[in-house]
Amino acid sequence: MKIQILGSAAGGGFPQWNCNCDNCTGVRNGTLNAKPRTQSSIAVSSNGIDWVLFNASPDIRAQLADFSPMQPARAKRDTGIGAIVLMDSQIDHTTGLLMLREGCPLDVWCTDMVHQDLTSGFPVFNMLEHWNGGLNRKRIPVEDAVNRFTIECAPGLEFIAVPLISSAPPYSPHRNDPHPGDNIGVLIRDTQSGKSLFYAPGLGRIEPHLPAMMAEADCLLVDGTLWRDDEMAHNGVGDKLGVHMGHLAQSGEGGMIAFLDTLDKPRKVLIHINNTNPILIEDSPERAELAAHGIEVSYDGMSIEL
Repeated sequence: MKIQILGSAAGGGFPQWNCNCDNCTGVRNGTLNAKPRTQSSIAVSSNGIDWVLFNASPDIRAQLADFSPMQPARAKRDTGIGAIVLMDSQIDHTTGLLMLREGCPLDVWCTDMVHQDLTSGFPVFNMLEHWNGGLNRKRIPVEDAVNRFTIECAPGLEFIAVPLISSAPPYSPHRNDPHPGDNIGVLIRDTQSGKSLFYAPGLGRIEPHLPAMMAEADCLLVDGTLWRDDEMAHNGVGDKLGVHMGHLAQSGEGGMIAFLDTLDKPRKVLIHINNTNPILIEDSPERAELAAHGIEVSYDGMSIEL
């Protein structure tokens, strides 16, 4: 199984266009040892030819241009995207669908809750009906403890969706009434090698059904949004706590580092990193602490093979 990190930042990217925090200013000026990053998205393939795109960020056009397998050039019009999986209905994970309109019809896998949001508050499905029939919605189940599904363009892969506690986006009809399926994690298993990836860019807490699945995965690609829960306030750019945004901070008692330390088998990689997070600085004490715990920080263009 091949995994390509197309984008590794949280919403807004790094540097964020309107942000002058120390991190964003430093990377713009070239005074920080840090890489710019686009908004989070990955692609997964069993054969290196047909790819499943996970989330469609607003930066999708540049991300596809930077990854040559996404343009196999087998015909006058072509793409390596065989299907799209949406982990949630957040704007930084779905706006890129509009940029892909010339490629419609496209198969888009999502839960009922995500489909509801994207046909009402942010009606992307409705809008794209005018481009060659638009998006073919494929349903991701979340009713059971194990929700298996397969995708036609990836016959060598098996997908297992797990619901994660989270809030729907501000435009959702059920913004203040959370439902299973607002946000998911996905275990992706290569049926030939048996190797697996657990992907969860939005992970607000370690729920009881997660540790066993994560412990058995060969690689974890999980939420790296914030270093500290009050990071937005600490940097003077907001007042929301990570826990209220559906993101588990890395540091502190009960944080992501503490949990990942309990797991021996998986390779541990963080994704969806906010522009305020000091782990973006490659020679920071926080990055050194992650390395001491065997935790990696993803970057745009990073390739993983299992």
